[in-house]
Amino acid sequence: MASIRVPPGIRLFDKIADFRAWRRQILLNGQSLGYVPTMGALHQGHLALVTAAKQQCDQVALTIFVNPAQFAPTEDLSSYPRTLQSDLDKLAITAPQAAVLVPQVAEMYPGGIELDVNKQKGAFVEVKGLSHQLEGITRPHFFRGVATVVTKFLNIVQPDHVYFGQKDVQQCMVLRRMIRDLHFGIKMNVCPTVREQDGLAMSSRNVYLSPSQRQHALVLYRALMLMQNMYDNTTKHAPTLVAAATDYINKAAQKVADSGEDWEMKLDYISINAPDDLSEITGDINSGCIISGAVFVGKTRLIDNLIIDVDF
Repeated sequence: MASIRVPPGIRLFDKIADFRAWRRQILLNGQSLGYVPTMGALHQGHLALVTAAKQQCDQVALTIFVNPAQFAPTEDLSSYPRTLQSDLDKLAITAPQAAVLVPQVAEMYPGGIELDVNKQKGAFVEVKGLSHQLEGITRPHFFRGVATVVTKFLNIVQPDHVYFGQKDVQQCMVLRRMIRDLHFGIKMNVCPTVREQDGLAMSSRNVYLSPSQRQHALVLYRALMLMQNMYDNTTKHAPTLVAAATDYINKAAQKVADSGEDWEMKLDYISINAPDDLSEITGDINSGCIISGAVFVGKTRLIDNLIIDVDF
């Protein structure tokens, strides 16, 4: 990281041992530590988590690590945006005294890491019951990779509080269960989804959208809002809501196809699930729910969700 200019006040570490020495001093000083795990390419959603940590804790730490274990061989590991200098500059404005750990893959996975799960060796973490549905259908090994790397980082950072965004609601549920079941003495905080002015959920992958695709990227959010409006005013029958959103997205996809664009829009899934165990609701919604979905806009896969009548 010799070419990186570290803003004044920011503490940048690329070795776990050096970060742990800093962490130990924080502990000896009796200060609390808030932690925000990221893969970099920071946007206002990440910075909102940093702000929450800053308000609640004496010190703030981030990790920036593009985790190979949560990418399939066919996914965008090599092209995932890596913008460390920009990340540090943004962070310096929001939390000018933050500590940032940017470890190397070889140190995080000392035995090496294959993208093909069948070839992987070493210690990995799985959370059964919450990982196989929804996102887990399209990305069957994603939550295994997430749970593994977050376990590693919670062990390294040893924070008092950790912060995640609601946009990745299933991830939040997986990690909440993992923290509970593995007896981490850490308070998990889930912060609301941060959106662009037009409603698009902020995501590092939004940079992949072409100008034409960006104009159509709101289709999922609008479909979810349609479902919520129907829930509030017309019906609480889950299959009816899913059918309405599916029809809305499919019609939007057909318009893209008819317009002659050189890319296509495709629905991955729309689902309504119970907030406690993510079981699919197939009848009337009686006690709140999570509505969520994923849509391909070109090659970019967008996810979003709304939490209805639930204190999440």
